[in-house]
Amino acid sequence: MTNIDDFDYALPDAQIARYPVTPRHNSKLLVYQENTITSDQYFNLPKHLPANSLLIINNSKVIEARLHFEKPTGGKVEIFCLEHGASYQDVTSAMQQKGSVEWICQIGGAKKWKSGSVALQFDNKGTTHTLYAQQAQRLDSGFKIQFHWTDPQLCFAEILHLAGKIPLPPYLNRASEESDKSDYQTVYAKEDGSVAAPTAGLHLTEALFASLRQKEIHAATLTLHVGAGTFKPVKTKTAEEHDMHAEFIEVRQELLEKLLRQPAQVRIAVGTTSLRTLESLYWMGVKLLQDPDLTLQNLQLTQWECYALPQDFSFSAAIEALLDQFHKESCEQLLTKTSLMIKPGYRIRSVDAILTNFHQPKSTLLLLIHAFVGQDWKRIYDYALANDYRFLSYGDGSLLWLNK
Repeated sequence: MTNIDDFDYALPDAQIARYPVTPRHNSKLLVYQENTITSDQYFNLPKHLPANSLLIINNSKVIEARLHFEKPTGGKVEIFCLEHGASYQDVTSAMQQKGSVEWICQIGGAKKWKSGSVALQFDNKGTTHTLYAQQAQRLDSGFKIQFHWTDPQLCFAEILHLAGKIPLPPYLNRASEESDKSDYQTVYAKEDGSVAAPTAGLHLTEALFASLRQKEIHAATLTLHVGAGTFKPVKTKTAEEHDMHAEFIEVRQELLEKLLRQPAQVRIAVGTTSLRTLESLYWMGVKLLQDPDLTLQNLQLTQWECYALPQDFSFSAAIEALLDQFHKESCEQLLTKTSLMIKPGYRIRSVDAILTNFHQPKSTLLLLIHAFVGQDWKRIYDYALANDYRFLSYGDGSLLWLNK
């Protein structure tokens, strides 16, 4: 069993970054390789990667998921959009709905809002419109909310952009500001759906990408929509008792082809979200190798499922099986979800290194880091704390090479 107390450390409030540095690539970069720790800055990242490496990035875009409504009596209600309703095939479909949409949400002030509609007025090109919300059903994970709005030409993505606020992590302990609309997005964010940024990518700028390309280092794209569960603290005594959140992933055939084109290519996951997606793809391929009757539509991954699957398939074999299924079904995109939990003892198959920020004490993300570097995670974090690295979402980051 994995004791969560073993993943605790003292994080001074002064080392939690409330705002990013400018430009982003001036952030500090800790490099861990072959048990050695060195310090640099992100704009020097190309010199730490071999030529012809492949960065795997998550292009999910943070939505303005916090909505502040008012009851007819004047009371305030905050609605936090978590994920799309089950009647929509994927996040994109739900975001494109016009006139009305169902969404699974958390409610601040739910005890004071038992029934009826709440309203939020917003402006669009000089005209005032109203967004209404009504409780449709109480669920274990929150509330099913029915939204409708007065301008039927606007889709829900546009509504959120006009009326919502960026959902900053609670540990920043401040309200979102106008600057967060750009600061809390990667420069390559494209697919609406996350309620938290894939923060390892926040350090990457267009200038840094240009430097990487000069060294023949390119990027491949996937999508994992980060859920609010990424901030969910582990409150159980062991990792095995923790209920891991599910997150939606979208993967295109092009990514699978890139992963197979050069099997020996050095691959670097930009962030824990990219890593969880790649590792989930591996296990989905293993499931297809075990059961050829599976289809892409029912190909999901639960929290502990992988630990009971065969462990000896190569990464290439699993990805080939997945790509074969794409061809078999004449499909170009996989839309599914994963609850994979990576913990101590897990063997990474998909990449050689990870770019990642410094994570909260007692978090599932620290368990994942252990899978990369073992007990050296403590030495790495002690070094970062002692050398004034900035922690968490807007903080500095690290390049961790896999201990093989």
